[in-house]
Amino acid sequence: MTERFTGSFTQQESIPDEAIAAAVEVMRHGRLHRYNVAPGEVAETARLEEEFAAFTGARYCLAVASGGYALACALRAVGVGPGDRVLTNAFTLAPVPGAIASVGAQPVFVEVTEDLVIDLDHLALRIGENGARVLMLSHMRGHICDMGRLMEVCDGAGVTVIEDCAHTMGAAWDGTPSGRHGVLGCYSTQTYKHMNSGEGGLIVSDDPQVMARAILLSGSYMLFDRHRAAPPAAAFEGLVGETPNVSGRMDNLRAAILRPQLRMLSDQVARWNRLYRAMEAGLADLHGLRLIPRPAAESYVGSSFQFLLPDHAPAEIEVFLSRCAARGVELKWFGADRPAGFTSRYDHWGYAAPDSLPQTDRVLKGLIDMRLPLTFSEEDCAAIARIIRDEVARG
Repeated sequence: MTERFTGSFTQQESIPDEAIAAAVEVMRHGRLHRYNVAPGEVAETARLEEEFAAFTGARYCLAVASGGYALACALRAVGVGPGDRVLTNAFTLAPVPGAIASVGAQPVFVEVTEDLVIDLDHLALRIGENGARVLMLSHMRGHICDMGRLMEVCDGAGVTVIEDCAHTMGAAWDGTPSGRHGVLGCYSTQTYKHMNSGEGGLIVSDDPQVMARAILLSGSYMLFDRHRAAPPAAAFEGLVGETPNVSGRMDNLRAAILRPQLRMLSDQVARWNRLYRAMEAGLADLHGLRLIPRPAAESYVGSSFQFLLPDHAPAEIEVFLSRCAARGVELKWFGADRPAGFTSRYDHWGYAAPDSLPQTDRVLKGLIDMRLPLTFSEEDCAAIARIIRDEVARG
C-alpha cells in the first residue's frame, strides 16, 4: 500500500491559554491603543518591548504593526529615501524588496550560494559597482551567513546593515542573537513565524538616534516617554517635528498575545529543531537530493526545511511535486516561471528592474521548500521523508 501523509502544512498550534487570558483582559478593559493607559498602568506593548529587548540583548526595542512595516521603518530610520540604492540578497521574499521600493529606493540584488546565503564575494563586488551604502540582509528561510565576514565587508566599505530576521527569531551566529550584528534587527510575528499574533513586528537597536527616529516614525506623537525600551529623552531632541508620522504601532491586544509566547520561545525552538533533524535524518544520503549544510557557528530555528534537486529538469520537478502532493506532502518550488503563493523570486519583481543573476538562477531552479509547523511530530517528519525519498527515487 502506498504511504500517504494526512497532516496540514499550514495548521499552527493554538494560542497558549495564558495568552488568550491576557488578550481577554485587554478586551475587557478596552484600552487596546498602546498609549491609552490607566493611571499607573504600563501598557502591554511597552512591556513586550522591554522583554524582547532583554531576550535579544538589545538596548532598545519598538513593537510595530507588521514585519514589513518594521523593514520600511528601519530603512527610513537610517535615512534611506527616494533614489537610493539598497542591497539585498536575491533569495528572499517579496516584502523585502517591497519595503525598499516603498520608500522610493532601488533594490540591488546580490547572488546567493548553494547554501542559501548571500554570496559575500558578490556583495563586495556590488558595493564597489554602485556605491550602495545600506544592506538589508535577509536571513531567508532561517539560513545565516558568516556574519563575522559579512560585517567586515560592510564595515570596511561604510555600509549600514539592517537584518531581516523574520525567519531567525531565536537563532544566533557564533553566540550573537540574529538581529544584533547590524544597526537594526527586524522581526515578524505574522502567523507563520516563530511567535504568532496574526500580524506584527519588532525592531531592535543599540543606536539611540536611529531608534528615536523609528519611534517617532511609528506614530508616537509626543508620548515616547511611555516606552520602557526607548532611548533617553535627549535622543529625541532635534527629531521631533522633523520626523514624519508614518503610523504603524502595535496594539496592546497583540502584545498581550505575544508576551507569553516570548517566554515559551526557547522551548519552541528546541521542538522545531527536533523536527528539522528528523527530516535531515530521513533524507540523508539520498542520490539526486542535496541537503543544505548548517555551519557549526549557526544556531538555527528549524521552522522550515529546504533541499535542492540540482540535476532535475523543470518538467521533472513538476512531476515530482505533483506526485508528492497526491500523497499529502505539500512542497513549494522556487524555480517555477510564475510566482505561486510565497515562492516568488527576484526576477518576478519587475518594479525592481533586476539584473540577471545566473548563480542564483541555478540555485532556485532546483530549490524545494516546506514548512515544519509545531503541529507535526518527529514521526510525521519521518513519514514525509519516506514519501519524498520514494518520489525522488521514482524520478
